[in-house]
Amino acid sequence: MQSVYQRVGLCSSCLKKQLNGFLGLIKWQRRLVPASVRTIYSETGKWEKKYGLETRKRVENWWFPRIKDQFCRISETDKSRPKFYVLSMFPYPSGKLHMGHVRVYTISDAVARFQKMRGMQVINPMGWDAFGLPAENAAVEHGLHPASWTQSNIQHMRKQFDALGLSFTWEREVTTCSPEYYKWTQYLFLKLFEAGIVYQKEALVNWDPVDQTVLANEQVDDNGCSWRSGAKVEQKYLKQWFIKTTAYAKAMFDALSDLPEWYGIKEMQANWIGDCVGCSFDFLLKVNGKAAEDKLAAYTYTPEAIYGASHLYILPTHRLLHGNSSLKEIFQRELIPGKDSLTSVTAVNLLTNQEIPVVISAKTNFDNFLDSKIGIPSTSAEDAAVAKNLGISFTEVIETLPNGLEKVINSAEITGMTRQKALKAVTQQAKNKRVGGDLTSDKLRDWLISRQRYWGTPIPIIHCQACGTVPVPYEDLPVVLPSVTTFTGKGASPLESALEWVNCSCPRCKAAARREVDTMDTFVDSAWYYLRYTDPHNTDRPFNSDLADYWMPVDLYIGGKEHAVMHLFYARFFSHFCHELKMTKHKEPFHKLLVQGLIKNQTFRLTTTGQCLKREEVDLTGSEPVHLKTGEKLQVAWEKMSKSKHNGIDPEEIVKEYGIDTLRLYILFAAPPEQDILWDAKTDAMPGVQRWQMRLWALVTKLIEARTSGTMPNPELLNKKEKAEARKIWEQKNLVISEVTEYFTKDHLFNAAISRLMSLTNVLQQAPQPLVLHSTEFEDTLASLCIMVAPMAPHIASEMWKGLAHMQNKLCSHYHWDADVLHQSWPKVDPDYLQPSDVVEMSVLINNKACGKVFVPQQAARNFEEVHELVLRSELGVKHLQGRAIRKAFLSPRTALINFLVQE
Repeated sequence: MQSVYQRVGLCSSCLKKQLNGFLGLIKWQRRLVPASVRTIYSETGKWEKKYGLETRKRVENWWFPRIKDQFCRISETDKSRPKFYVLSMFPYPSGKLHMGHVRVYTISDAVARFQKMRGMQVINPMGWDAFGLPAENAAVEHGLHPASWTQSNIQHMRKQFDALGLSFTWEREVTTCSPEYYKWTQYLFLKLFEAGIVYQKEALVNWDPVDQTVLANEQVDDNGCSWRSGAKVEQKYLKQWFIKTTAYAKAMFDALSDLPEWYGIKEMQANWIGDCVGCSFDFLLKVNGKAAEDKLAAYTYTPEAIYGASHLYILPTHRLLHGNSSLKEIFQRELIPGKDSLTSVTAVNLLTNQEIPVVISAKTNFDNFLDSKIGIPSTSAEDAAVAKNLGISFTEVIETLPNGLEKVINSAEITGMTRQKALKAVTQQAKNKRVGGDLTSDKLRDWLISRQRYWGTPIPIIHCQACGTVPVPYEDLPVVLPSVTTFTGKGASPLESALEWVNCSCPRCKAAARREVDTMDTFVDSAWYYLRYTDPHNTDRPFNSDLADYWMPVDLYIGGKEHAVMHLFYARFFSHFCHELKMTKHKEPFHKLLVQGLIKNQTFRLTTTGQCLKREEVDLTGSEPVHLKTGEKLQVAWEKMSKSKHNGIDPEEIVKEYGIDTLRLYILFAAPPEQDILWDAKTDAMPGVQRWQMRLWALVTKLIEARTSGTMPNPELLNKKEKAEARKIWEQKNLVISEVTEYFTKDHLFNAAISRLMSLTNVLQQAPQPLVLHSTEFEDTLASLCIMVAPMAPHIASEMWKGLAHMQNKLCSHYHWDADVLHQSWPKVDPDYLQPSDVVEMSVLINNKACGKVFVPQQAARNFEEVHELVLRSELGVKHLQGRAIRKAFLSPRTALINFLVQE
């Protein structure tokens, strides 16, 4: 008899080695996959009944890479399809995501997926606000180059974003510190320069006398000391670059009325701009009849009365008395503290050519931010009193007629006009001559964009002794930052030391010249990024106008309330400017704005020192938190998460513990977007969304088991009572579809949407077994529920849908069962659900011409904003109104008519 070794043709020692190897492999596999590990349908074809921890991990591991790749690319050649541009404010690449990031980007992701399921072409782009002081500070502290620091942070944060399964349109990624991006920031700067909207003047800055450098406001502590050296910060005058945002103040103020409600942000914008009733005029200063180097812009509340100007006021704190002005000594010598001081300096109005004296005011401040203004006795009793007291002559230029109407007199070509007509004429003349005239308020200041730092967009200006200030030619853009390796944090900007870069030739006369060494405020980079996203790879221009016109305006802009004044103002300014250059057809960049609240966590402070403690240093077992070491009672407060307060939460740890879907649902369910979330994973919100996922899973399990029980489903087998119950399920389905759709499109109340989906889950849970087996309504409602869950919890929804898709004996044939859930169409309300008495047939006019009708719910027919939104979302609205600039719209509820006035 042959031995086993002889039968397989191996010697005993070789065969033993092979058998031992196989046994070892089997043991290793068993260690990797314990017998208790659950499986999921998508892997095995067998439905797992329970949605426990292991199943959740399997579901997310399986669907994570598939969902990430499902957010398809855009076909901009197919402009017949409606578009939706959802934009979340891009982050500074600090290197680590925090829960605030998770909140804003979860919201944008859910909205993007929802709109895609509605058939929209959707972009949800992402990029990096990559310039700025923190990177340069890191370079100083760690001996790194800001570019290296920034790039490594971007790579790390990109991985963190991917780990959250967010559906960004990554092929549109922009990075503001890339020359491919800031070339076009410089291009727009030059356009502003050409338009006379950019200028240079002296301004106060924070100066560190020890480090010999300019500090941003953020680098000065509450005691007025430098963040680095500890020295008392001085106020110093330096020449700075400004963008004349005041030139667009009136247009931007007026445009607010055409925008939808912005949760109080419109009021914040209006307050920031102020009432635009007056304007500034430019003056040339003279001493003894000779023109000085200095020019001055001064404000007046009554521009129509400019020919009645008697004098020009400046404050004793004005830069002309304290900066590097050639007139400083004269003004200081002629200043009489506490009195209005008539000086020997005169000012020539560059519009009217009138020459008037300069007066140093007795006041220490004017209204709001004014430091110079025009004295016009005809419209100000105070100005008249000052002129009389100083012996300054003046002319009356306003006459009141018997009928009470006021007209302008003694005012050259505007004589005889009403004040309103004269106002328009004078301001237009001044704007045409570029000597002022832009209506603005007394509280809005021009935008100071100079930064004495390396890590920013270089200002494309060359200073020549012969030619003066010369813009860099367009063909020489970008002006790329030089390679600088030493960052000490002391002395002048690192750009000053890059002599080969600083020393250059004048583009005009070719003589030796010097580059501007200031860089731009990072807000300049973020003021137009939404336009670059529409055409991010264009090498010929900032963006293609056709593409910008297709995608703009941004349909939903999401970000923190802290950016709702300055950043939003600057972004609106750039959009208005690009519109005026005919680069875009839309003035306003953002249609709807959603500002999300903070995510706060508890802080524990020592009462004696105010020091924040880590959680592990706190004893929470008693009725009140105390210091673990000393037993000292602690101050407990809810504050914004931060490292320094030891109350931050690492998103990666939360994902490991609870999963992506649970974190997303918690973020959306815990509070409405604009409210703060008080982070407490043990409250009802986190366990609540966990239990809900289990209930959803149980419903799918229940239906699959019913359809595989051996009994064929047959709706005719239901009795009268069961059919009535099925009808109620159908009604609830339609009601919830209607409400959830509105929450996603109108109010963005995702917490309310989840609450309604939970209630629909409860309705299905209570359905008796005959309905589960035999009713089309149960199956249809569960399928619709699964689809509505998908934008918010895409992983579990994808697996549940796969289970339903492969279920036997389905009754519903109108779904695309062979496609994944995120490729399903968003559910619509069944036409039978809307009774004729529940809807109103609304006639739609465009520029007074009828173009069709749209059905709207009766309860919404008298509400302008609701009708406006419903028409824009309808097929008629998408076809005739999308992409067109709507100037006004008028609703007539009595005649069921809405008229849109649009730009042709």
